[in-house]
Amino acid sequence: MTQSFLEGLAAGSGSLAVTVVVPAKDEAENLPILLDEIEVALTGRRFEVIVVDDGSTDGTDIVLQDYAATHDWLRPIRHEGSCGQSCAVRTGLQNARGDVVATIDGDGENNPAYIPDLLDALEAAGPAVALAAGQRLGRKASLAKRYASKAANKLRGALLRDRTRDSGCGLKALRREVFLQLPYFDSWHRFLPALVIREGYGVTHIDVQDRQRRHGTSKYGIFDRALIGILDLFGVWWLRRRRKKTPQVRPLT
Repeated sequence: MTQSFLEGLAAGSGSLAVTVVVPAKDEAENLPILLDEIEVALTGRRFEVIVVDDGSTDGTDIVLQDYAATHDWLRPIRHEGSCGQSCAVRTGLQNARGDVVATIDGDGENNPAYIPDLLDALEAAGPAVALAAGQRLGRKASLAKRYASKAANKLRGALLRDRTRDSGCGLKALRREVFLQLPYFDSWHRFLPALVIREGYGVTHIDVQDRQRRHGTSKYGIFDRALIGILDLFGVWWLRRRRKKTPQVRPLT
């Protein structure tokens, strides 16, 4: 990555400076297509992309090294062993340089064309809103997964009151300074609206069309995710209950 690019990213010139974080495991075939789409979607904006290779064994690391050699906005990072999607998102966040961090899944099911819509919605909402979240329409998952997701979202909404129809969509844009404040745990990325609200900020939503992955298969099953998700749900409920007040801070001088 060139020094001039990093200086431009930090300088600021009106539009939001964004880091796109892409968690990926065994997505060697999907990533070049996805990265090309991200570049097109963010034409005219100051951006960088961090792809976190979460211990892939299919040559994803080689694909990313080759791509980065000709695209100075790409910063690939690797976990030597798989640590999970939430950990990959967190690694990307910790290395991000943008004022806003956008997330998108590495399997290609999220369309990068919606990233500018999320950034515009976040900017238009003002500093009181810290998260613009995608909500999927036209899910391409199996019927069983769609029903399981609908039930999980209904239960989550009833307990957490996060005013979000679909918290599992990978397309999100968050103000980096707020993102860094959020408590971390595995599956953290599925509860970002509730965690942002817990910090006293608002959430805005954008409807996005789901699409089929081009290559490979999903890394998630129904029942393994459901059991862990229920435990996490009650953990987030407890976290929200324990946050009694959000301080309003002002200087005295």
